[in-house]
Amino acid sequence: MSEPTVQRLFDLSGRVALITGAAGYLGAAMARALAEAGAAVVASSRDESRAQEAATSLPSPNGATHHGIVLDHMDEESLHQGFRHGVDLAGRMDILVNNGHEGLANDWTDVSGEQFTRQLANATAYFLLARLFRNHIVARRSSGSIIMLGSMYGLVGSYPTAYEGLCPASPVAYHALKGGIVHMTRHLAVYWAKDRVRVNCLSPGPFPDPARAPKELADRLSTRSPMGRMGLPHEVKGAVVFLASDASSYMTGQNLVVDGGWTAW
Repeated sequence: MSEPTVQRLFDLSGRVALITGAAGYLGAAMARALAEAGAAVVASSRDESRAQEAATSLPSPNGATHHGIVLDHMDEESLHQGFRHGVDLAGRMDILVNNGHEGLANDWTDVSGEQFTRQLANATAYFLLARLFRNHIVARRSSGSIIMLGSMYGLVGSYPTAYEGLCPASPVAYHALKGGIVHMTRHLAVYWAKDRVRVNCLSPGPFPDPARAPKELADRLSTRSPMGRMGLPHEVKGAVVFLASDASSYMTGQNLVVDGGWTAW
């Protein structure tokens, strides 16, 4: 058996990738990365027009066809319908990027029990969609790659002084959610390895959206980073292609952290 080249290992030509939250700040960059690597991308959003716009904006170097679908991962019926629609449009799924996220503004000072529980429902959605994907792969007798989106805040606490007097603290429910997603990745990976379904987690560090986050917050966070700056969306592109492709074929149950060194100290 000949050794595959690096180009072949990272090539996603002929594969279909479903990415949730594809119209978001990092979701759009990851969708572009998958498309640039040759995949046909099924881009989902809760809003149909945003989903279609995300899909039509993607490059197609090898002529792959991209699709936009409606999928609200916080609505279980929408999740099932969206997945089925995506398979009907694209023919199959080979890669799943669980990126969609319903945010929460309330921090530990005023979050209600209902809000906290709903935030954790993001993890429920990740699991349900991952199980749909796993069952689809098994039914096809194929192999697949699942990428969960974690966070540096699934590994470490935040600095209170970075938020003090400026905006609410990083939400405690978000930290609980992302820590759970990181560990759920490990659990599913060991159970589904025999099914030829790899499950890994991608945990970005500080990537604040300039359109939404106060500039002063980014400045404060930069002082906590070994690299002294915030991440740029294109800096997750290589990581998501690596986890989606054969370049990571012997890797499962792992958490790949892209954080400018944040969690190194």
